[in-house]
Amino acid sequence: MVTKTVDAAPTAPFHRPRFPRQGDWTYEDWLNFPDDGWKYEIIDGVLYIAPPPAINHQRSSFKLARMMADYAENNNLGEVLEAPCGVRLPGQPVPIEPDIFFVKKERAGIIGNQYVEGAPDLAVEILSPSNANYDRETKFKLYQAAGVPEHWLVDYEAKTIEIFNLAQGVYTLTGKYTGSDTAASRQLPGFEVVVGTLFNFSKSQFYEE
Repeated sequence: MVTKTVDAAPTAPFHRPRFPRQGDWTYEDWLNFPDDGWKYEIIDGVLYIAPPPAINHQRSSFKLARMMADYAENNNLGEVLEAPCGVRLPGQPVPIEPDIFFVKKERAGIIGNQYVEGAPDLAVEILSPSNANYDRETKFKLYQAAGVPEHWLVDYEAKTIEIFNLAQGVYTLTGKYTGSDTAASRQLPGFEVVVGTLFNFSKSQFYEE
C-alpha cells in the first residue's frame, strides 16, 4: 500500500493507519490515494492496485489510441480518450480507467468535465504480465455487466488482439487476431488495424539515430 518515511523517532506511540476491509473501500478513500504512478481502482468496494505500466504497454496503448482517435475525428464519429481518464460505470460510484475508450458522438453528453458518466461504446485494455488476470476476469465481467457493447483485449507480449461484442448481455468472442490479420471494430465503424503493425517496437520507430 502506501509507505511513509520518518526522519526521526516519534515522540508518541506510532499507530498503524487502519485501512478499510476489502469490500468497504469508497469513493472518498479513492480520492485520497497518492499520485505516485500506481493505478488504484475500486470495484464493488474492493481495492485493486497495479504498478506503473511497462514501456511496451504504453507504446501499444499510445499507438492504438492515436490511430483510433484520428479515425474517429476524421470521420466525425465521436471521441477517443485514454488513461488516465475516469469512467464511472453504472452501479459503480468509483471511476475506473480503461486504457482506451470510445464514445459515439450521439452519446457525447456522458462526457463530463471530470469523468465520463456512463458506459463507453468501446473499451480497450492492454494486458500486462502483472495484471492480465485482473483485466481478463474482473474488468472483463465489469464491462460486460455495465453493458459496454464492444471490448478489446490487446496483448503486446503474445502480439494478439481479442475482440468481444455484447450479445444478449454476454460477451462473445468475435475473433482473435495476430500477425497480418486485420482487427476491425463494430462500434467504431470502418476502423481496422493490421495487428502486427501495432507491435512493431523497433527503435527506429521512436528515436532518430
